[in-house]
Amino acid sequence: MNKSPDPIDVHVGQRVRARRKMLGLSQTQLGVELGVTFQQVQKYERGTNRIGSSRLFRMSTTLDVPVSYFFEGAETKLPGYNAASEGLDADAFERQETQELVEAYYRIADPRIRKKVLGLARLLASGVDEYGM
Repeated sequence: MNKSPDPIDVHVGQRVRARRKMLGLSQTQLGVELGVTFQQVQKYERGTNRIGSSRLFRMSTTLDVPVSYFFEGAETKLPGYNAASEGLDADAFERQETQELVEAYYRIADPRIRKKVLGLARLLASGVDEYGM
């Protein structure tokens, strides 16, 4: 019996991978921090192995995100989810462009400047053309 991974486990794994890459960690480095092999990290990231709650908690600490981070957008993987009701398509967070944008955002050291960048992005997204662009 060849059972495919649960879509939520795959989603959580994708979020782990995205955050690990955002921080510039290898699978080996993350594995060392968690006390598992890099092969185990690979399985977590593919969703073929589920991440237990205590390990997920440790992972959130290691990757410096709240546990809820791993589940953000998970509802898009559930059967019957209607993507038309959302502003973003289901795979927006898996795109390279999105990951690069988030990486660049978090490289801004000053939290005040990060907040201004977020404000600018929201302003531009709302259709206000205050900057003549």
